[in-house]
Amino acid sequence: MTLNKLKDQISSRLEEQPGNFAIAFKDLSTGETLQLNEQDFFHAASTMKTPVMIEVYKQAAAGVFSLNDSFVLKNEFKSIVDSSVFSLNAKDDSDTTMYQHLGDKISLYNLVYDMIIRSSNLATNMVIELVNARNVTQTMRQLGAKKIQILRGVEDSKAFAKGFNNVTTANDLLVIYEKMAKGEIVDSASSQAMIKILLNQEFNEIIPAKLPKDVKVAHKTGNISHVLHDSGIVFLPNGKKYVLVILSKNLQNEDNAKKAMAEVSEMIYKYVSSPKES
Repeated sequence: MTLNKLKDQISSRLEEQPGNFAIAFKDLSTGETLQLNEQDFFHAASTMKTPVMIEVYKQAAAGVFSLNDSFVLKNEFKSIVDSSVFSLNAKDDSDTTMYQHLGDKISLYNLVYDMIIRSSNLATNMVIELVNARNVTQTMRQLGAKKIQILRGVEDSKAFAKGFNNVTTANDLLVIYEKMAKGEIVDSASSQAMIKILLNQEFNEIIPAKLPKDVKVAHKTGNISHVLHDSGIVFLPNGKKYVLVILSKNLQNEDNAKKAMAEVSEMIYKYVSSPKES
């Protein structure tokens, strides 16, 4: 199987689905890449939580705060449009347990952990308020991700109405996960700590869904209406690793799209793990 043949297979599988897709894949052992619509903009949805986590580790390394610091959990945030206060609805959050702890002190590490593995919106807004969305975007530029734009936290409906959304491209997510896999984000220890969190991801319906159990995936998903994403680093038992980003938008049937995206992940895994003809 050649890389071009793999690309044709992937394209034809995705063409069966109404919607737009982007793929960015890089084998970190061979440097081989496969990209499809990798520079197209997508609503970042919860994939933006990885850049936010990166900013936390960067500021912690700079001594701004420690991951052991605790913060009082609250549900009041300011809109980036006019600083008016809004709150999140627990029913719209993939992690409802956090809302039972309002008023309690929670460590920054636990906020970051919940933001990633359960995609807690409440934790995300707490963390973004702490690190400042502008700093997140700036750090992305320094890492070579030129298009990711992190403007705000979650459920800021005034900002949404004005079209102020967090956006990304498949290529930009590939850039940051490759640096993380190589230990080049902040430092090796920080990169490892972030990978360790991402490995505990609880939403596993796309990239890991059809992979063997001994394959580990450090990843972050994202979904809002008609949008489904998954992005991260895939670790094979033999020590090989690769980065895979699959983004989608304008979906009509999310279940079918999810299945197709999981199959694309499986095709890439089979390509990487099969012996290459010399």
